[in-house]
Amino acid sequence: MTASALRALHHGRTPGDPLILPGPWDAASARVLSAAGFPALATPSAGVAASLGYEDGATPAAEMFAAVARIVRAVSVPVSADVEAGYGLAPRELVERLLATGAVGCNLEDTVDGVLVDAGWQADRLAQVRTVAGDELFVNARVDTYVTGVPEGTDQEAETVRRALLYVAAGADGVYPIAAPPEALPRLAAAVPAPLNALARSDGPGPRRLGELGAARVTFGPGLQHRAMAALREYAGGLRTV
Repeated sequence: MTASALRALHHGRTPGDPLILPGPWDAASARVLSAAGFPALATPSAGVAASLGYEDGATPAAEMFAAVARIVRAVSVPVSADVEAGYGLAPRELVERLLATGAVGCNLEDTVDGVLVDAGWQADRLAQVRTVAGDELFVNARVDTYVTGVPEGTDQEAETVRRALLYVAAGADGVYPIAAPPEALPRLAAAVPAPLNALARSDGPGPRRLGELGAARVTFGPGLQHRAMAALREYAGGLRTV
């Protein structure tokens, strides 16, 4: 369960065979996903938040780190943690607290309080995280141009590439242009010299197709947690008629 092992899983992928990282939201779901044979897992902040009774983005840092630690303890595969924008922590404290959970990877997004931050500022922050973490973390730099939006008159795809290149130069191991349209993935993958993370959505292409389009890694956000809750709602509703 090392960052090196997680890093190796991202490389040498063939088109149509991306690294599929399902997202557990608690220890029980982590055990289920690990038992299904997935070689690594990636926690979704929104799914963890829901399991703890918080809205997405409202989980206190201490509770998020504690939840990640429980997930890591429950499995014997590498775990990457979505730590949102870092909870306002200085890079050293963020890395130390993250490593203390046992996680060997993280997502760090470039939206803070609903605002897309300056790309240079985010690159500097990622460089500091890399300096502190060394090789102990796989740093997946999330690019929020397709969810937070870009200033009027800015080319969305060009801005995504610009940010991704800055983040890779700062030491990010991978980039995650969350919610990028599938048709943009081949161009993004060709432009960015790092593994590309694509989000699999219930109404979009499946993991294999996302891999064919250029994704080296596929995650699901809180999608699996949403499906589990939908199944529970359906079953619970049926109980009232038994």
